[in-house]
Amino acid sequence: MADTVELKKHFWSKLASSPFLMVGLQDGQHSEPLTAQLDEDQVDTIFFFIGKDNRMAKGGPAMLQFVSKGHDFFACLAGTARIDNDFAMIDKLWNNQVEAWFPGGKSDPNLALLRIDIDDAEMWETDMSVTGKLKMLFGGKIKSDEAGSHAKVETTAER
Repeated sequence: MADTVELKKHFWSKLASSPFLMVGLQDGQHSEPLTAQLDEDQVDTIFFFIGKDNRMAKGGPAMLQFVSKGHDFFACLAGTARIDNDFAMIDKLWNNQVEAWFPGGKSDPNLALLRIDIDDAEMWETDMSVTGKLKMLFGGKIKSDEAGSHAKVETTAER
């Protein structure tokens, strides 16, 4: 079983390689898929480029769900969403993929930078041990310490 620090490192690594999350405000509406823009200098913060007309633009308490590419890591994050149109941050996070959605570029009148500050998270990693994999292969019972790692954390900072 990985320790909490390792689990947090794995989360940020997995998110960087597949930056897609389901994001929703805790107002009863459904979540929607958004592409995370990560800034290594920001701890517990994830950014998203959205349209000003997007339902997330009003901000408030938010939930984010993540499933890694290999389906071996899962996370549920709770935080607070708000628009933060700091031009320096927009410039820092801007890329060709974002430009495809906003033809007016960084000054597109519909562009908004959504910032979600993470308050807490729950993470699961299926880092099954060799013993657990052998038991699964031959139909044996797998103990919880052979199945993977799980943590509830108040910060996703790696320290």
